[in-house]
Amino acid sequence: MNKWIYIFIMFAVTYLIRVLPLTLIRKKLKNTFIRSFLYYVPYVTLSVMTFPAILHATMSKTSGLISFIVGIIAAWFGANLFKVAILCCTLVFVIEYFIV
Repeated sequence: MNKWIYIFIMFAVTYLIRVLPLTLIRKKLKNTFIRSFLYYVPYVTLSVMTFPAILHATMSKTSGLISFIVGIIAAWFGANLFKVAILCCTLVFVIEYFIV
């Protein structure tokens, strides 16, 4: 019985988070701080979820960190997402092949 209370609370919180902005914010937001905050939330959330996975998905954190740094450099110099992903995956594979 206790688990149903937890499930209902999770449902209510999730529902309120999604419905309250739709019901309370009717006009266009004029505050530039709030607009920029809401603009960058998806990017920050994706980064916060992805970064730990990069380090912990590999056998050694060293290979994940090296791959992460090389991926940042490749993206900085204009490589698209597919090329960066292939480069990082290949680099992790090669580094772990020689480490393990």
